[in-house]
Amino acid sequence: MAKKENGGILPHIAAPFLVFGICAGILTVALIKPYDKLKVYANLAFMDRVQTDPDNPSGLVIRDNDIITAYSGKTSSEGEVIRPKFGELYAILSSPALDLDVPVYWGSNDELLEHGACQSSGSVVVGEKGRSVISAHVDTFFADLGNLKEGDEVTVSTNYGRFTYKVSRLISFPSTDRQYVAHSDMTSLTLYTCKRDLFGSSEMRIGVICEPVKKAFYTDAKEADK
Repeated sequence: MAKKENGGILPHIAAPFLVFGICAGILTVALIKPYDKLKVYANLAFMDRVQTDPDNPSGLVIRDNDIITAYSGKTSSEGEVIRPKFGELYAILSSPALDLDVPVYWGSNDELLEHGACQSSGSVVVGEKGRSVISAHVDTFFADLGNLKEGDEVTVSTNYGRFTYKVSRLISFPSTDRQYVAHSDMTSLTLYTCKRDLFGSSEMRIGVICEPVKKAFYTDAKEADK
């Protein structure tokens, strides 16, 4: 009888420890998921890894400029770009299809991504020959990026010109795939963000490839100053 009683008591003693272990495991998973989600946004495959302005190594300087979006002067298909400094607001990205108007900063880090979209300083300035790459958070400025369709128009307005693109391709790729964000001699615009995932980190990116339709460099300095 004594052995029978001991066999009945042991499960009761072990049960609380087992329940505690299960609860601890669930809590750990619950905490890991939000951390993973934040980690994704902090480590998006934006080609830029620079954290500060090279002219000011002590910290990031964000320059919020007034961008010309209603220029009415003369334009030319040829002209010179104005290369921005790291942390400088240098363009406005617009798309009538999404009712989208997003500020674009030159360079990319966590702080800049809170202010707008970011263009990798490893890509070419809009208006030059080659690939320009712009990205933003899926929960903020590029929340509707996945709704763009082939043929939709995208414009990038700067203080030296206005550049029009047409969406030519929808893309989806792993974060380790560089084919759509690496240097290219072909002139194009890549827009991308993380694929939305409510359950944790996502290793997939979604976006669009845009082909240039029109280049309009500003030639009237007086009008451009307005």
